[in-house]
Amino acid sequence: MNKKKQAQSSSPRDIQARTTTNANIESKIKIGISGCLLGREVRFNGGHKRFRLCTDDWADVFEFVPVCPEVEIGLPTPREPIRLMETSPGQIDVVNVTDTTQVHTVQLRALGLEKAKVMTDISGFIFTPKSPSCGLYGVKVYLKNGHPNGSRGGAFAESFRKANPLLPVEESGRLNDPGLRENFMMRVFLYAKWQRLQQDGISAKSLLAFHSKEKLLVMAHCLVTYKKLGRLLADLRDKDVDSVADTYIHCLMLALSRPTTRARNANALSHIQGYLKRSLGGYEKQALAGIIDDYRCGRVPIVVPMTMLQHLLQKHEDARGGDYILSQSYLQPYPNDLGLRNAI
Repeated sequence: MNKKKQAQSSSPRDIQARTTTNANIESKIKIGISGCLLGREVRFNGGHKRFRLCTDDWADVFEFVPVCPEVEIGLPTPREPIRLMETSPGQIDVVNVTDTTQVHTVQLRALGLEKAKVMTDISGFIFTPKSPSCGLYGVKVYLKNGHPNGSRGGAFAESFRKANPLLPVEESGRLNDPGLRENFMMRVFLYAKWQRLQQDGISAKSLLAFHSKEKLLVMAHCLVTYKKLGRLLADLRDKDVDSVADTYIHCLMLALSRPTTRARNANALSHIQGYLKRSLGGYEKQALAGIIDDYRCGRVPIVVPMTMLQHLLQKHEDARGGDYILSQSYLQPYPNDLGLRNAI
């Protein structure tokens, strides 16, 4: 009996699962970040906005690369606070609050372009919310009379993002939302895999192998993109692979940037269940369908049906297409230790 258990624990699928997990964490993924979020005292008042999710919870998984745009363009610490101001119709500038003749727009936008060119080894960026330089969304724009007039992104963040549109980006405050946090981390890990594929050199074979492992992830986010990518890669003969790869990753990252829904995830989970229909007994089928429905209705987090599916796939090694399903990144797009699916 002990020998049988030992043999089962060393099955090819178990070994593959362990190997995949180890490959994900053997080297730290680099993520750019606003310096104040790491506790660096670089804000206008000499303080910081330490974000403990990064400094404490994720420190063992990621290597954070800090950037403080204001300091890097030569502003002192402490310094005069800055804001976005409409200096003329249609012209938004970054100016000092009390001396609006001090304009920093050109320097901050130029730094954004420069950082996007040199920080090619990062797989994501976390920005500071509401910052005239680093905010991604909803940074107040003021009129000359001091009244607020709409909002937009900060000068550095907008420039950096425009120059690197595929890179996963998010604000620290929004990462407190479990759904947005999971979506950002999923995109970071996927983009890191894409960067490694690029480093190795993309071929038709490697592109198809990459997509083969991401199919269910795409299905769970956008069925239209799932079908579009299938058509794109259907026949790569006589096609420029680099051009196809560029189209592929643009479509993929755009689709994944939109957080999925319980209904889409439940459909993907039911799709996986279909591969087990010939292997499961009546009780198992009923239990699995019930748990997927519980998730769809919001009664349990997605980690519950995910865990049950992986258990059943391991248990029923004869399941048709089981190897294909177990290879899907959708089942484990990042290390389980992050606990990202526990609250969604």
